[in-house]
Amino acid sequence: MPVLKIEDIHKDYLLGKSVIHALKGLSLSVEKGDFISVVGPSGCGKTTLLNILGCIDKPSSGRVYFRGEDLSKMTDNQEADIRLREIGFIFQSFNLVPVLSCSENIEFPLILAGVPKKERRRRTARLVEIVGLADFAEHKPDELSGGQRQRVAIARALVNNPSLVIADEPTANLDSETGNSILETMNRLNREEKVTFIFSTHNPEIMQYARTIIHLKDGAVTRVDQGVPA
Repeated sequence: MPVLKIEDIHKDYLLGKSVIHALKGLSLSVEKGDFISVVGPSGCGKTTLLNILGCIDKPSSGRVYFRGEDLSKMTDNQEADIRLREIGFIFQSFNLVPVLSCSENIEFPLILAGVPKKERRRRTARLVEIVGLADFAEHKPDELSGGQRQRVAIARALVNNPSLVIADEPTANLDSETGNSILETMNRLNREEKVTFIFSTHNPEIMQYARTIIHLKDGAVTRVDQGVPA
């Protein structure tokens, strides 16, 4: 069973008296362990697609299935629970809580999910090690570099053992060397931890990492390329 499946998704926005067709009939299946990149020019629909895949937004028409369940039949609370427990998010702006330490930022979703303290600390410590931030666990975000902040964001996205991690331009605010390091980290987690990733990027180095590259233009898929083998 796919982790996520969308069928004939359309998304329209009303801008004044005009209707903007952001997505036009997209269909996609995401399997466990996939490493998928969505690429295309600014305004092509990448973020809109990721928001729908992440249960942040709803399509105007079409179906979204998460682990076989039709999201259109779920309540808002049920969708919120999926976002908390089943989907990890990595944002280009990091979205870290400035008053919390590296470890506390990673631990925060576990507190929201009601995970006992001992288990929270175990998972957090493990992920701090995995993303290479053991020496910075008690540092606040403003004491970290951009790449280190994004590693915190990656660890936070993984801490609830999600079925899927969605990353919207995770390297956009980083220099090329740091951005490639972040992609290497995501790739390693995908291969070693079997984490399922789908992300958007402008990074031309993506062909070194993604196994499926989906090209979007004007809200439609223009082609799908196979990247590196699994």
